[in-house]
Amino acid sequence: MIIDFSQNKFQGCLPRSLAKCIALKALDLSNNQFNDTFPSWLGNLSNLKILILRSNKFYGPIKIHSVSYELQIIDLSYNSFTGMLPVELFQNSNSSRFDRAYHLSYIQVYSSFKANLIYQIFEFQYEYDFSMMMTNKGVDTIYRKVQEIFTAFDFSSNRFTGDIPESIGNIKGLHLLNFSNNMLIGCIPPTLGNLAELESLDLSQNKLTGEIPQQLIQLTFLESFNVSHNDLVGLIPQGKQFNTFQNSSFEGNSKLCGNPLSKKCKNYEVLPPLPSTSKKSHDSGSPLQFGWRIVMIGYGFGLLVGVTIGHIVIARNHDCLMKTFGVRQPVPGRKV
Repeated sequence: MIIDFSQNKFQGCLPRSLAKCIALKALDLSNNQFNDTFPSWLGNLSNLKILILRSNKFYGPIKIHSVSYELQIIDLSYNSFTGMLPVELFQNSNSSRFDRAYHLSYIQVYSSFKANLIYQIFEFQYEYDFSMMMTNKGVDTIYRKVQEIFTAFDFSSNRFTGDIPESIGNIKGLHLLNFSNNMLIGCIPPTLGNLAELESLDLSQNKLTGEIPQQLIQLTFLESFNVSHNDLVGLIPQGKQFNTFQNSSFEGNSKLCGNPLSKKCKNYEVLPPLPSTSKKSHDSGSPLQFGWRIVMIGYGFGLLVGVTIGHIVIARNHDCLMKTFGVRQPVPGRKV
């Protein structure tokens, strides 16, 4: 079952009676004026897969006491949520549905009802296609059908603080991740390089520091990438998908350098890999070490030969040297 209250002018708190809808698979409350905290009481809905609270007046930290659902689509964008990112939601996003990834199927919808204020009444509708809107790759996209393996998180335009949880890198099948326009700090987790299916990553307009992890080069499906307006430093990863991103993906980071920016990297030159140090000393060693050995042997041999030849020459020309420097040998019988 799906409940779609989107695109209305509902106000106040969410009705707690929604917690009794045990067959609920999707709840869309987007584009209203609900003024409430996060509905953690929905945690008992084990069938809930899609939760969309986009563009309301929800506020405060997200507190989750018990979670039995496995959300695959969460859109909390354009609200006033605060506090740390809810790690519990990420840890419960993996599902056995990914074990059947090669058997593509869609979330089944049996019936839904939608409130329509134009007629001033609740109009009940029976439908089999569920549509939702999410921002994907910077564009508002309408999804008519949702595959069971499609996973998307949009927490943008709130007031979340703290670090990005490393556990996000363990989420299978994540296609869209948007944490932009918050107050997140710390480094970008290298574990994001494990998100093999990721197509869109937006971390712009935060307070992130450190370098862009080189592990993100592994994301071969990444089509949209934005880390602009942070405090990132160092060399932008080069190669593969990163060769397709524009300057706008990195602007607003004064200490970033490398393509596609015009600022070149002086202290971040790409160096060849260092030789392995795991071999024992009886190995032949690197070419550099072998070359130095030859130089030292040649130097020692040359010095020895030079000293020997010099000694012979001096011995044979002793009289000549004496005459040259004015020293004469004494003659027998002659007084000096």
